[in-house]
Amino acid sequence: MREMTVSELLKNGPKVINIGVEQFYEDLKSQEVPVVQLDWRPPAVNSELLSKLRRLRGGGKS
Repeated sequence: MREMTVSELLKNGPKVINIGVEQFYEDLKSQEVPVVQLDWRPPAVNSELLSKLRRLRGGGKS
């Protein structure tokens, strides 16, 4: 994928994919900026991984 030049950006405007805070999406949309909202959340931590992380931190038993 190639980067847009400044002249292309000024001519065509930005294209935005918003990940996360929906208010950013709403603000851009209200200004008629082409924007897509992606509802993404980090994957859930499974209990085995959480247990290992606690042991590394020194706060859990093996």
